[in-house]
Amino acid sequence: MLASAFILGLLGSFHCVGMCGPIAFMLPVDRTNSIKKVSQIAIYHFGRLLSYSLIGLVFGLIGKSLYIFGFQQQLSILIGVLMILVVVIPQKTFNKYNFSKPIYRTISKVKSALGAALKKKTMDMFFTIGFLNGFLPCGLVYMALFAAIAGGNAANGSLYMAVFGLGTIPLMTTAIYFSHFLKGKTRQRIQKAIPVFVIVIGALFILRGLGLGIPYLSPAPVYDLVSNSIDCH
Repeated sequence: MLASAFILGLLGSFHCVGMCGPIAFMLPVDRTNSIKKVSQIAIYHFGRLLSYSLIGLVFGLIGKSLYIFGFQQQLSILIGVLMILVVVIPQKTFNKYNFSKPIYRTISKVKSALGAALKKKTMDMFFTIGFLNGFLPCGLVYMALFAAIAGGNAANGSLYMAVFGLGTIPLMTTAIYFSHFLKGKTRQRIQKAIPVFVIVIGALFILRGLGLGIPYLSPAPVYDLVSNSIDCH
């Protein structure tokens, strides 16, 4: 599942560049000092990874509370179904029933803070921009958060989101260095592949929840393993 987090981040970063690319392009990196420029970009990415990890921690705690009540398998199946539905349901339907309106005010504050941070030239500014960047709404981040809930605890949820963030670093860094590199048919093709990959991940979560006894892919529930052990004795 951690591999799926990295690949989701890697492929999804083509979408992220469209959403967060303008912020990356506007980063006031030092164009004259390559070492300083690399450190500034690294600090920016660290801020993003930290915010992703914190969000994953919170959603991992939600998953843990559900696991305590014995909803491990059902939760995994539900997460898989939700991931597939988000891809299959037309975008117009989501726009019609926009559930994000209540948090628009918070998003506006984040954007205002980002604007203020961009005016500064200090090293900590890059961390602030990256940290706030991680809280901006993004469909691919929502997909990763679904998986973080299925992680079952805070540590797994945080780790899943951190690995997802690591997957976004290569392309986001490329966007900072070469703002025109990501245009053209290649980007369009990869963007078309993203929904397919999300469906594959969703299917994996459903298989995992079904507990078919397939090693690594769909392991048997713990209580089944315990029962079989008792029968053998």
